[in-house]
Amino acid sequence: MELEDRLIAAVRSAACDRVAYVCYSGGVDSTVVLAASVRAGLETIALLGVSPSLAASERADAHLIAGEIGARVEEVETNEIELAGYRANAGDRCYYCKSALYDTVLALADRRNADEVIFVGTQVDDLGEHRPGLQAAIERGVVAPLVDAGFNKEDVRSLARSWNLSNAEKPAAPCLASRVPVGIEVTPQRLAQIEVVEEFLREHDVWPARARWHDSVVRIEVQPEMFERVTTDPLREELRRVCRKAGFRFVALDLGGLQSGTVSLPLVTL
Repeated sequence: MELEDRLIAAVRSAACDRVAYVCYSGGVDSTVVLAASVRAGLETIALLGVSPSLAASERADAHLIAGEIGARVEEVETNEIELAGYRANAGDRCYYCKSALYDTVLALADRRNADEVIFVGTQVDDLGEHRPGLQAAIERGVVAPLVDAGFNKEDVRSLARSWNLSNAEKPAAPCLASRVPVGIEVTPQRLAQIEVVEEFLREHDVWPARARWHDSVVRIEVQPEMFERVTTDPLREELRRVCRKAGFRFVALDLGGLQSGTVSLPLVTL
């Protein structure tokens, strides 16, 4: 199969028999890289960065998915919340987040005296977006096999289907910090508020969804076909109670539906 051959070749070429540390999140991109490394016969370790920005449900899913492909997972605490640049959330938050992750991995390899290569799940569709984390990867010599193999998102999903990966169709799941507006400090307390609301929505099959933090207001984003469900009792009242208990005074449903990057969208002048 062409896609499989291209990716396996890219992984083997980059690794050169070194230990492969895969920065793994449980998303389809990093899962395909992880599976490719295992299939290539490399000594492979999936490193799952754990911090307040990782939802507990995503953490559990990541372990399950790695287990399906027989990959070894190690959790590493990344502590990006301790970085002033990360907390400031000035538009380059991902740079500090990825820097913390990669520096943690490099320090781990150094303690083990390992000759390693660090793989990430970046694919070519990511390259045209504003992703400060890519700069952190470049500075540290991190390798993106999907880019080397010329994979876009559809290529990734196609290979995931071919390999029968259970998360082949999994929607994107950015970290909880992406729900906090640019310019507003990221804190563990705010991340916990967001997680409580999103976990409720996930448990009630209103997913994918986002709980955007706006001080006393939580702005809920769901697919338009779910609008009626979340505004109809008993779910409406249960959701309102959960949001109030999480610390929000008001609950708003965004009529724009589920959107990407809405906490940093510019105002539109009419």
